[in-house]
Amino acid sequence: MSYQNIAVTECEQLIKDRNPLILDCRDVKNYQAGHLNNALHVHEGLKESLIKRGDKQRCLLIYCYHGHASQHLAEFFTDFGFKDVYSLEGGYTAWDKVTNDN
Repeated sequence: MSYQNIAVTECEQLIKDRNPLILDCRDVKNYQAGHLNNALHVHEGLKESLIKRGDKQRCLLIYCYHGHASQHLAEFFTDFGFKDVYSLEGGYTAWDKVTNDN
């Protein structure tokens, strides 16, 4: 099973309908400057904790700056048995543009 890419417009509905665990894999400074509501900053301790004790059936939504690093992290989690993983296309940059243009 692999992850799925998801557009910002679809992502908003995913968040409303599925209440995913939202993971921000940008650096701490950028996370602190702004992030999706309820997003957790990804660090090694969190990754390790999720792999060992996380609900592998829980929906994960992962994003980064532009959508590339989040794809690698999404693949990482699917390799460890997570079944419902999404990577935000265009990352936080796309999210910020679409949500601030509305």
